[in-house]
Amino acid sequence: MAIVRIDNVSKRYMLGEQEVHALREVTLAIEPGVFLAVAGPSGSGKSTLLNIIGCIDTPSAGAVLIDGRDVSGRTPDELADLRARTIGFIFQTFNLLPVLSAEENVEFPLLQFRELSRAERAERVRHYLDMVGLARFAGHRPNQLSGGQRQRVAIARALATHSKVVLADEPTANLDRHTGEGILRLMKDINQKAGTTFIFSTHDKRVMNMADRLVRIDDGRLVALGVRTDGGWVMVNERRSSDEDPEI
Repeated sequence: MAIVRIDNVSKRYMLGEQEVHALREVTLAIEPGVFLAVAGPSGSGKSTLLNIIGCIDTPSAGAVLIDGRDVSGRTPDELADLRARTIGFIFQTFNLLPVLSAEENVEFPLLQFRELSRAERAERVRHYLDMVGLARFAGHRPNQLSGGQRQRVAIARALATHSKVVLADEPTANLDRHTGEGILRLMKDINQKAGTTFIFSTHDKRVMNMADRLVRIDDGRLVALGVRTDGGWVMVNERRSSDEDPEI
């Protein structure tokens, strides 16, 4: 079963007096455990698609299913609980709380999990900071960390909730080439060892080169799908007649 299913989703909004079509009838099924890049030029709709998958935004039309659950018509509280327990987020600007240490930033989303004791929270924080190689920096605040280290804290925070899907919006955009490649290798390693699904919004070729699935979006439309094989990418043009949902 697909971990994410997008069924004929469109997104429209008003910009002044002009109606903007951010997404146009996008249908897509994403299998668990993939390392997927959503690529396209600026303004193509890739970030809108990520926000809809992450239940940050809602579609104007169509249906969205996350881990088998239809999120249409859910209340804000229900969507917040789904996000907290199913979806992790990694942003290009890190979005860490500056007054909190690395370990406190990782622990912060766990505070809403009432079933976790303080000791259980502490163990999760220790485990995931160790996983991203930052155990000895646990007490450091964001301004005491490099950009790469802050992104590693963000990765640990996204994983600590035991998220099945991690959404990464241009995660390498504010990092130098060497640091960005290290962050990508770390996420790929987590993907392969833990089976966590990673979905990237990106125009970075390094991300696309490391992905095993590729979605191309242009002018709000899904225009092509790609699957990596031993012989390279196999691309499918989605502007074709088909009775089946594209599944990657």
